[in-house]
Amino acid sequence: MTLGEGVTPLIDLRRIAGELQVGRLTVKDDGLLPTASFKARGAAVGMSRLVELGGSELILPTNGNAGAAWAAYGARAGVAVHVVIPRDAPLVTREEALAAGADVRVIDGLIGDAGKVAGQLAREHGWFDASTFKEPYRLEGKKTIGLEIAEQLRWRLPDAVIYPTGGGVGLLGMWKAWLELRELGVIERLPRLVAAQAAGCAPVVKAFQAGAVKTEAWPDAQTHAFGINVPSPLAGDLVLRDLRESGGCAVAVDEQAIRDERAHAFKAEGLHLCPEGACALAAGRALAGSGWFGANAHVLVVNTGSGLKYPPLPGA
Repeated sequence: MTLGEGVTPLIDLRRIAGELQVGRLTVKDDGLLPTASFKARGAAVGMSRLVELGGSELILPTNGNAGAAWAAYGARAGVAVHVVIPRDAPLVTREEALAAGADVRVIDGLIGDAGKVAGQLAREHGWFDASTFKEPYRLEGKKTIGLEIAEQLRWRLPDAVIYPTGGGVGLLGMWKAWLELRELGVIERLPRLVAAQAAGCAPVVKAFQAGAVKTEAWPDAQTHAFGINVPSPLAGDLVLRDLRESGGCAVAVDEQAIRDERAHAFKAEGLHLCPEGACALAAGRALAGSGWFGANAHVLVVNTGSGLKYPPLPGA
């Protein structure tokens, strides 16, 4: 089931690389996917497999982009989609899901609260629960980010990859892809992974810095980078495992730093990042200031969505 997803560009940011004093800075821009976010990857694979198995109706909780993506792919597949979304999620993503014909249920609370409602409705009505990690196919879809990066860079991966981390599915998917490619003998060296989070919701950062193996629920989670406003990531332990296995780290940046980085990337490079992508770039700036990368490092940042979904325009 496809809407033409895949093979998003790698964009070199030469001016900002000079500012950060790294050898190369590249953005993988998934804002150019169908439905304008990386969620199209998981939706394409998950919806295709659901149809293969005879499914016809599903429900999922969302912070916005996943609901929009699954609604669009549901329309493509002829599958009924129910979406549970927090009231504070970006309005355009709710409107996308509605426009694609989904049944959209707005709740007060955060993504965890939406997940509880979705699970209850799935049990009551017999709908398939497409929540994160309730099925394996969304992860396999996100794995394509890692496969594409490897192929586009001719099988020589960057020194570090920075990923805006909420639930962490994309980070886990990339690492899974690279481990499989290494086992096949296609690549040799693996990058260090960096989980970028907002200071107002940073359970992975807190657990990583404390040396913990599991994340704890983040109290009063708040960030305008709503896609990473996930106070209790279901696979937090796996994210921590992969960060440490890669020799990477986790970094939190404040709200103003996210806004400033988003505005600067647009003005300096013409690249319209979503707030989550700007969070990742801001985390890279913070690490570069501490000398974590090294002068000749190739750093890659994943931008997970189009900035057009998050008005007003940065710097406007």
